[in-house]
Amino acid sequence: MTSMIARVDKDRCIMAGNCMFTSPNVFTQDDDGFVELLTTEVAPEDAEGARDAARSCPGSAIFLD
Repeated sequence: MTSMIARVDKDRCIMAGNCMFTSPNVFTQDDDGFVELLTTEVAPEDAEGARDAARSCPGSAIFLD
């Protein structure tokens, strides 16, 4: 199975933190509260959480390929 690739746009991030609570193996926040990737290659077991994080991001700052 091909892994999913995660990208983020910090300029769109509004620091809500939904991503890190929804998919803590993929997303965290930097010291300023902006989204930060723990990994760009999303493991198959984290794919559903990453998709949920992207859907629930109020700033639409998460992109999955």
